[in-house]
Amino acid sequence: MTDLTELGIGEVASRTGLSVHALRFYEREGLLIGPVGRTTGGRRRYTALDVEWLQICIRLRESDMPLVDLRRFAELVRQGPGNEAERLHLLTEHQRRVDERIRALEECRSVIARKVDVYAEHLARGEATGLWDPTDRNYPSTRRRS
Repeated sequence: MTDLTELGIGEVASRTGLSVHALRFYEREGLLIGPVGRTTGGRRRYTALDVEWLQICIRLRESDMPLVDLRRFAELVRQGPGNEAERLHLLTEHQRRVDERIRALEECRSVIARKVDVYAEHLARGEATGLWDPTDRNYPSTRRRS
């Protein structure tokens, strides 16, 4: 798509994976960096820059950037040069939160991997001894449960 190409809302929805409803929401909430063009009939027309920005927004939202932060980031970009330090601060803080979430998910993955190994081992042996079993009259016992 060249910079001169304009796309309708359905085409942008298809390219970004956002629904038409979500695209309208992003516009209403001030999450875009410029006004969406309109035809004489009032139909939305998006540019390559709009689509590129939406793809950034999608990644920021998928990584749980709060709407208030995304809105502020878009506002800063719309204002143009001179506020790069504030943009950097917003992105750095979001990156920190994402890194924390990744660390927490890695810990979760480690626990799950251990559990998968334990269950696979027990199934390969054809026994359930030592696995969590609330129907076991000795449950919970002092011995370690898997």
